[in-house]
Amino acid sequence: MLYLIAEWLGFPGIFNLFRYLSFRSGGAVATALLIGLIIGPRFIGWLRVRQGKGQPIRDDGPQSHLAKRGTPTMGGLMILTSLMLSVLLWMDLRNPYVWACMFVTFGFGMIGFLDDYDKVRKASTAGVSGKVRLLGEFIIAGIASWIIIMQTGDTTLYVPFFSWIHPDLGYLYIPFAAFTIVAFGNAVNLTDGLDGLATMPVVIASMAFMLIVYLAGNKIYATYLGIPHIPGAGDLAIFCGAMIGGGLAFLWFNAPPAAVFMGDTGSLALGGALGAIAVTAHHELVLGIVGGLFVMEALSVIIQVFFFKRTGKRVFKMAPIHHHFEQLGWSEPTVVIRFWIIAFVLALAGLATLKLR
Repeated sequence: MLYLIAEWLGFPGIFNLFRYLSFRSGGAVATALLIGLIIGPRFIGWLRVRQGKGQPIRDDGPQSHLAKRGTPTMGGLMILTSLMLSVLLWMDLRNPYVWACMFVTFGFGMIGFLDDYDKVRKASTAGVSGKVRLLGEFIIAGIASWIIIMQTGDTTLYVPFFSWIHPDLGYLYIPFAAFTIVAFGNAVNLTDGLDGLATMPVVIASMAFMLIVYLAGNKIYATYLGIPHIPGAGDLAIFCGAMIGGGLAFLWFNAPPAAVFMGDTGSLALGGALGAIAVTAHHELVLGIVGGLFVMEALSVIIQVFFFKRTGKRVFKMAPIHHHFEQLGWSEPTVVIRFWIIAFVLALAGLATLKLR
């Protein structure tokens, strides 16, 4: 909105700063952070009053988690509020890529909200049916993928490290893109099991993709690095900035011991947003590296279920894998901080693919 106002005025004086993505991205970080910190205390208090007993805690999970009973959930609404307001303030409202990513974020957030609401209302960890959730997610992701592809006209899959490998998926690209968005949304959702565990890795991945989309949107940099040039993708740096600011504000209240959980409302929305951003920039496979921690968490669940159904034995003491390390005797803060370190290293590895081709 501010960009259009500055453009209408002709970018006079200080308004010339609004021409630059770097300035608007920084503004998005600061705005989302400020909004989150301001609304946080009242918002958490409101959730605590409305929810009473808070998020149901699984009896078959780590016993240390039973002490968290009474902690309110749906804190993801706080992230989404600060993110959306910040993006609307700083983005170019004519950019279809940002609207597609906001559509995924809002849509996945509402699915997560309905799931959280059902859990709180019934005082159960079951929530909405998994099949219903996935159907809704694929519809939203499919629509967003179609919007993105209609703009880029590019259905090529770019393989990191191997610049000469870029198969054209044609009509198969839309289901592939939708799967990427849905898979990553659920991967972040599975990771959100300890205080602060999912929040900081999302912030780290957003930082990495802030740089990636900025480079992909700039023809000179994209050509030099040999990555796909997507005109207009640079505006998603503002979206990434808002995710960083909103995530940091939430982490202020979610740091152990958490005053609020983000719930499926936040984790599904943020994971889906990262997936949509990666699809827009044609860095879907790089997302698997940058967000490798989330991939690892999802794979641990898949492996556990697969082997248990066929052999009756467990590969891990408990899945997702962060619970496995808790069962090995690691304290919750130890697991969280060490997983943050892994997320940071993987983000650097993902950024290395920009040059190692």
